[in-house]
Amino acid sequence: MSWRGFDLSQLRTFVAVAEAGSVSAGSERVFLSQSSVSEQLKKLEERVGQPLFVRSKQGVSATHAGARLLEHARRILAMSEAAFEDLQGHSLDGELRIAITDYYRPHDIARILKTFSEQYPRLKLHVTVLPSAVIDESAGGDAAFDIGLSLRLMTPQPKRGATGSARDKGIVVRREKLLWAIATDANPGLSQPFPLVLLPSSCQLQRFVVKLLDEHKVPYLIAHSASGVAGLQLALKAGLGIGCLNESSIGPGVVACGASVGLPALPPVEFHLLAGRSGESERVTNARAALVRLFS
Repeated sequence: MSWRGFDLSQLRTFVAVAEAGSVSAGSERVFLSQSSVSEQLKKLEERVGQPLFVRSKQGVSATHAGARLLEHARRILAMSEAAFEDLQGHSLDGELRIAITDYYRPHDIARILKTFSEQYPRLKLHVTVLPSAVIDESAGGDAAFDIGLSLRLMTPQPKRGATGSARDKGIVVRREKLLWAIATDANPGLSQPFPLVLLPSSCQLQRFVVKLLDEHKVPYLIAHSASGVAGLQLALKAGLGIGCLNESSIGPGVVACGASVGLPALPPVEFHLLAGRSGESERVTNARAALVRLFS
């Protein structure tokens, strides 16, 4: 009887390319050359007997068959990971509290957490969305969460002493561009002062934006204040003004702009998974290691 299953390495490569949107970006995620990735995708398409991607100069997008396989592939890989962890004695159970900034991949975070739950079905998750400043400030103290994921601007930092601080210790799981964003159908020739759509001043990224515009003497007015990234996205989509978002936060109805309208360049951002605290349980330590793989 012939074997009719899938090769896990091909599925892992397929998922990486589908999520990254291009062969080159996907190859970086699985640490393979672009030629090796292309060969794996070719073999996978030959196995299923139909194309999985539509290829263009902008990258790749899943065909109908590719989208269907993507759902199966994520579950297959999650179950494979869970089985391996269980046999290694690393299966997780109990409760886990996670704090996440709402800038982190808002269009994908539900799927990522669902995958994590499928890998560890005996683990009960409690997820809280908090400002990055609150997450970082709680890093070395008695935080209300076990694991934190925060956003930080990649700007030059002042030199610290030899001991550093809890804020310096962590794992960078993702880097993204920070972009000026506006409604897709907005008039590209914005009049000054620029109408800004911002989050409250407690958001470090928004404070940075205001300071940057002041330093460059760019005239602006605060046209709308949103309570979170979802509200910011809606306000931008509605054409209420211009704002700044990290690359993965820009969704349908919103496009990047910037130099074309005379705004200063923005620095990239990093997402940090906070380092473990002294005396934390083995469950939390193992969960953090598993999340590093999913968040990267």
